[in-house]
Amino acid sequence: MIFSDWSRRTVLFVLFSLASWAIIAQPLQRYTFDRGLFGTEFRQIFYAPNDSVAQYVRRAVDARMDSLNVVMSDYLDGSEINRLSATAGSGQWVAVSPDLFDILSRAVAIAKASDGLFDPTIGPLSQLWRRAVRRKIFPTKPELRKAHQRVDYQLIELKKPGLVRLKKPGVRLDVGGIGQGYANDEGLKVLHRLGIKSALLDIGGDILVSDPPPGERGWRILIGSDADTTTLLLQNVAITTSGATHRYLEHNGKRYSHLMNPRTGLGLLHHAQTTVLAPDGTQADALTKVFSVAGIQKSKRLIKRFPGVSVWITEERNGKWKKWRSVTSTSPSPF
Repeated sequence: MIFSDWSRRTVLFVLFSLASWAIIAQPLQRYTFDRGLFGTEFRQIFYAPNDSVAQYVRRAVDARMDSLNVVMSDYLDGSEINRLSATAGSGQWVAVSPDLFDILSRAVAIAKASDGLFDPTIGPLSQLWRRAVRRKIFPTKPELRKAHQRVDYQLIELKKPGLVRLKKPGVRLDVGGIGQGYANDEGLKVLHRLGIKSALLDIGGDILVSDPPPGERGWRILIGSDADTTTLLLQNVAITTSGATHRYLEHNGKRYSHLMNPRTGLGLLHHAQTTVLAPDGTQADALTKVFSVAGIQKSKRLIKRFPGVSVWITEERNGKWKKWRSVTSTSPSPF
């Protein structure tokens, strides 16, 4: 039998409608899937009508995550972002995938709004500090100066519909400070397309939730540490916590965090645990770094640039601890 284009569209629409009705009509069960991803653990929790649907959904989300890994990972020699970094200073415009162009566009926008406290060109410093923390050897001043000279988000030029140029030799892109949140956003899009309404995605503590579990008012998320914890009931929002408790480098009696200030080229000397609640995972991930680097006083001014975002900071400077929680704006976010 031969179908016209109109007939095929009608059949597909009917099949999709029936599938959607089946998902709605059947009692939903909770499914949890864990795997390694981006050098950490990735957890999917969602509600689906049966095992077959759940396995299909899991595979679809995993496939999307794997596709993003080969785009964004600066640990993979052949990743798209590393191939782009290799063109730095060549003067050429490089056509990149929609995924890479999108995440770089968002990263640059947050870099601008944060006055460079977040910077997707931090790659040279990231590599230097990873090696220093691993070997417990503080970088030399010439090494720091050379790496820092290559870090500036303004060295990225973006031109629609998908062209990128890196203006200076040695620029190395690193979207690790935003990539897990971005991947969560993309994973949730897959879940929504497949009719899954209640879901939680967690990549190494970067959490994104959609509608609450059936019969619940929200997803229960615990924030804080030790005895000072708070349980939040959340829906359709992202939350991320960043801290530098265990990874640091000591030098001349000072403790430098693995978390760096892109503007100074050094690890932070203050300890901060920062939790950000944001409309999407991309913002939540990036802004934990921004507000950790900024500290409480600067964050009080900076928060106004990020509508719809809430921040909790516990900060230690010179042996004194302070806490601050922002007042959330209800305006829509520009990101």
